[in-house]
Amino acid sequence: MNPNAIELKKILGSAENIVVVGISDNPGRASFNVASYLKLHQYRIFPVNPTLEKVLDQKCYSDLNEIVQGIDIVDIFRRSEFVPEIVDKAIEIGAKCIWMQDGVMDENAAEIARRAGLDVIMDDCILRQHKALFS
Repeated sequence: MNPNAIELKKILGSAENIVVVGISDNPGRASFNVASYLKLHQYRIFPVNPTLEKVLDQKCYSDLNEIVQGIDIVDIFRRSEFVPEIVDKAIEIGAKCIWMQDGVMDENAAEIARRAGLDVIMDDCILRQHKALFS
C-alpha cells in the first residue's frame, strides 16, 4: 500500500537528491519529462542509464553504485522485472525511498525495501503527485 497524501508530501518535501533510473534523453519520453520537471522544482537529479553520457546537462551514471551523494528517492523507470536488483542497490547506497513509476510494481522487492526502512511508492507518478500536493 502506498503512503497517503500527508506522508507523500513529507517524502517529497524533505527530498533533495533524486535518482532517475532508466532515464531517456528523448524529450518525448516520460522519464525525460519527469526528470526535467523535478530539476525545475529544485531537486538535484542523478540520471542513471548505462547507454548515455549526459542528460539534462547532468552526468549520466551507468549504475546506482557510482553515486556517492546521499540519495533521498530512487525513481524507477524500468520494467518491473528489474526492480529487485534496483531495490538491492538502493538499500546498499542508503537511499530513503523507492518510487516505482506508473505500471512498475514488485511486491516482494517493495517488502524488502520496507523491511530495510525505505518508504515505497508503487505504480504512481512522482510528477503527478508533486503537482497535486504542491501546486
